[in-house]
Amino acid sequence: MTRSPLVGLAGWRLPGDHCAAVGLAHRMGAEGIQLDLGGPGRGPWLDAAGTVDRIRDDCARYGVTPLAVAGNTLNDIGLHAPEGSQEALRTRRVLVRVLDAALALGAPLAFVPSFRRSAIDDLRDLRRTAAVLAWAAREAEARGLLLANENALDPRRARTLVEEVAAPSFRLLLDTYNPRAAGVDVLALVEAAHEWLAPQVHLKDGTDGTVTRELLGDGDGRVWEALAALEARGHLSAALVLENDYRDGDLDRLALDVARVRAHTARTHTRDAGIHTRS
Repeated sequence: MTRSPLVGLAGWRLPGDHCAAVGLAHRMGAEGIQLDLGGPGRGPWLDAAGTVDRIRDDCARYGVTPLAVAGNTLNDIGLHAPEGSQEALRTRRVLVRVLDAALALGAPLAFVPSFRRSAIDDLRDLRRTAAVLAWAAREAEARGLLLANENALDPRRARTLVEEVAAPSFRLLLDTYNPRAAGVDVLALVEAAHEWLAPQVHLKDGTDGTVTRELLGDGDGRVWEALAALEARGHLSAALVLENDYRDGDLDRLALDVARVRAHTARTHTRDAGIHTRS
């Protein structure tokens, strides 16, 4: 029998900073948390003195699992900055900090995004991104971690990125709405890249390519279809992580989204248990 995936929250999409995220996740009934490294315009640094220790203690106190650490500040620097540039040096330093923070926190996954200044717009961007990620994947493997990249690539280019990185510790982080926002069919992406997808999945929804205030499943993101496609391909999700935007403090909406994910995992788990029982 497969274990039902944890329901998690993305700390950077919650009101307050990451120091308050664990307690809020507990109050909302979530079982896991992803946290961001932080940085200018993105909140306090996660790896500031004493912060990781405090958060790790809070996770133990509340029974919340540290899931992953993100390096969202790389969207402001540029993951594919030219080799030898000051930005490239900053990128490597941030990557090391993300990996070290994940290790210290006890999270199994570190991930970096490819949006805004890190967006992969052409073949040069893709190859430079792959080179940086290949180096970072080796650093992740040395720490016993998985490294994932979150992007808006179509299925063909997503496969090309994986092939260029060519590292066993590398994964693609699936977000159920980023493909829709980029004009990519999320079901086609799952079909093409399911073997390389990270065991944690971001769930969010919206309308016409923009994340708004719809409850999960009420927009045009085909959230439940995407999860069904993953399940049909045998993908074992360890965590389903809500990344709708709750920074406005609307905790009722957050609670309803948590309940919807919980209901989905309960239905799936019950169905799978019934299949195993009959067999």
